[in-house]
Amino acid sequence: MANRRAFEIAFVGLKPGVHQFNYELDDQFFIEKEAQDFANAKTNVTLSLEKNTGFMLLKFEVGGKADVTCDRCGNPLTMDLWDEFKMLVKLVDNPEEMNDQEEDPDVFYISRNESHLQVGDWIYEFVMLSVPMQKMCSLEEMGGPKCNVEVLEKLKQMEIKHNEHNAQNIWKGLDKFKDN
Repeated sequence: MANRRAFEIAFVGLKPGVHQFNYELDDQFFIEKEAQDFANAKTNVTLSLEKNTGFMLLKFEVGGKADVTCDRCGNPLTMDLWDEFKMLVKLVDNPEEMNDQEEDPDVFYISRNESHLQVGDWIYEFVMLSVPMQKMCSLEEMGGPKCNVEVLEKLKQMEIKHNEHNAQNIWKGLDKFKDN
């Protein structure tokens, strides 16, 4: 990854207090990470780093847009990405041991001897988490000109067939109690 240093923060030289970092991400960042959930990503991540003695509080604000595939009709769909994530980074003497024991995914330990903080993997993870799990056209757009009408019609036929089958089988077991 050629721009790996762009995601390194030299926190040793920072004064205590809040510092802001902005990252503009496009498809190249996600291709390098082998993401396949979306395309044409235009993402902005704002990182607020609050430096304190012995720890840092990081707040990631993700925003932007990406093209995904609609789960319902299979057509391309542009989705808004937005979310907020917080991380607590603590400076300790034995970071490997502490990270192995830590159960909270929002707490990370680094060595007191470290001078740089690598945030690229966290940024990638948080952008991926900001992509909605269910990617579908809005109710206003459903069946509209952007939807794949053939797929929606096939889904409707399958639903009718499924409901008819269930309607026939729902009373089937009750016939044996008829004569009692």
